[in-house]
Amino acid sequence: MASGSLRIAVYPGSFDPLHNGHFDIIERCRPLFDELVVAVLRNTSKKDPLFSVDERVALIDEVLRDHAGCRVESFEGLLVHFMERVGARTIVRGLRAVSDFESEFQMALMNRRLDPRVETVFLTPKEEYSYLSSRLVKEVYLLGGDCTGLVPAEVLAKMPGR
Repeated sequence: MASGSLRIAVYPGSFDPLHNGHFDIIERCRPLFDELVVAVLRNTSKKDPLFSVDERVALIDEVLRDHAGCRVESFEGLLVHFMERVGARTIVRGLRAVSDFESEFQMALMNRRLDPRVETVFLTPKEEYSYLSSRLVKEVYLLGGDCTGLVPAEVLAKMPGR
């Protein structure tokens, strides 16, 4: 298939840290697209990151090392500009609960306004991961809780202080 006809999707997020809900979405995207770009946002407004952006990219790359058709990049600025650069037309977003829908819907409409060729696909995680968020995982970890089963083993092994 010529590169211009590849079905490329972008799964954007801060992924601080990547948790099993994220990984579930990635796994379920793989048969839907020829290539999935996990796009780590360089968001300077997020306070006290657990991992730097470069560490997150390296960790996700390690988790996905045996997953053909997946790659990891960081980006800053407008997502639609990044998508243009990588040749993608589809954004993948995870929805855990109805409470996620309103802000995700607004972002999807804005992205479509900025580039009418862009479509957003919403996926729900497996029920066992529906409560997970990076914020919650980080809070459990920082308060001394066990994150086994919440994040991939590669991420757990690299959590600060391990």
